[in-house]
Amino acid sequence: MTMFNRMTLLALTCAVLTAPVVQAAVSADEAAKLKTTLTPLGAERAGNRDGTIPPWEGGYPVDNSYNSAAIPDLFKDKPLLTITAQNADQYKDKLTEGTLGLLKKFPSFNVQVFPTRRTAAAPQWVYDNTLANATRAIMDPSGELGPFPKGTYGGIPFAIPKNGEEAIWNHLLRWTTPSYQTTPSLARVTPEGKVIPVSQNVAKSSFPYYDPNSNLDKWQAAGSNIVVRRVDTSGPPIRAGEILLQRVNINDIESKTWVYLTGQRRVRRLPLTCCDVPSPVAGGILNFDEVEVYSSSIGRYDWKLVGKKEMYVPYNTNSYHQAPSLDKLMSEKTVNPDFVRFEQHRVWVVEGTLKAGQRHVIPRLRVYLDEDTWIAVAGERWDAQGQLWKVTYNLPTVFPAGPGTIVAGYMSYDLIGGGYFASAYFPRDKQVDLKATLPDRIFTPESLSGEGVR
Repeated sequence: MTMFNRMTLLALTCAVLTAPVVQAAVSADEAAKLKTTLTPLGAERAGNRDGTIPPWEGGYPVDNSYNSAAIPDLFKDKPLLTITAQNADQYKDKLTEGTLGLLKKFPSFNVQVFPTRRTAAAPQWVYDNTLANATRAIMDPSGELGPFPKGTYGGIPFAIPKNGEEAIWNHLLRWTTPSYQTTPSLARVTPEGKVIPVSQNVAKSSFPYYDPNSNLDKWQAAGSNIVVRRVDTSGPPIRAGEILLQRVNINDIESKTWVYLTGQRRVRRLPLTCCDVPSPVAGGILNFDEVEVYSSSIGRYDWKLVGKKEMYVPYNTNSYHQAPSLDKLMSEKTVNPDFVRFEQHRVWVVEGTLKAGQRHVIPRLRVYLDEDTWIAVAGERWDAQGQLWKVTYNLPTVFPAGPGTIVAGYMSYDLIGGGYFASAYFPRDKQVDLKATLPDRIFTPESLSGEGVR
């Protein structure tokens, strides 16, 4: 028998204690719930006790006739109730802290609550991949910018989450269709109520993680990119011609971002595109991880899965995209509440606290993940003094031809300094194209230098 001295045993023990722990997938028996009591993406199939949340019955029906340039206005019902600063306390158990803050600060803001529709849907192959991921996906803690999933492809990685890290990764890898082209207009509204256009863009996005013609092995062999995205800016004139290119990898240290700047007439690779680094597309107003409530690396925070609650959140917001112009959509203090539909849904509450030794302008944040889609439908961020600073929302929008309920626009309010930032798709007749031709060659830095103009 090989003999170990005391120092050898001590060294082995320390190695075991300090080695990263790989989190295991769920059992086959637990994963089977995705075919019974849970939806294929991990939500509770049943409605709630009082009937205000209905059971999930497959989501919004697939209808390819809606694959047009304009986002359809699908829902004609009327609000069940309107919440204002005067009656907010009556509904505070179903309002996020950020929504309560907006109601208290801005008398013109209100929340119009409509009947709940569980529209979330995805193709069968996404459901099949989600089931497979449940028993094979693990969290790899070795990433330099934070832990990342391994053994997952083409579906939700952790449909039955056990902790906050898994839940937030479900948002980052939510179903968003294989590719699309959109025309986001980004604008800032000053504390005085002036609308300032930040950028008018054409965004082309392809999602290798959700390529229906690939699989786990092929995707990993190709480099494990989640999304490749190119954003061409056409206005305002001072920014016309700028281009942003992102290749987002599941291990964020492998992600790459390039920008073409018209003034310099050259392509630059950005050294860091995560966390509290300002995003050039948002004109530096938002940080990279503020886009769509939360994006980018997760490694600077300790994440806690607080639990599930029933709350009023933006949902099925197709009405938002019927606004005729930015001026009609963006009122003086908040987005015009007449265009934002709220519904009662079950959400996972996840909190992030800055890790010891890490730095970030936001030491604490909270996100609310819709159980049906895993979209972070709302969020809050606190400053270093513990004041509620930023209130953020995503706009889950139904795309019948996707199929899916997918993020189409987001907004961020500054409760301390005033003002807000929001995105919308204009012009109306070119809002989205789910079948745009997006060849691989347009997602290369060489294409930026070849196509960039002053």
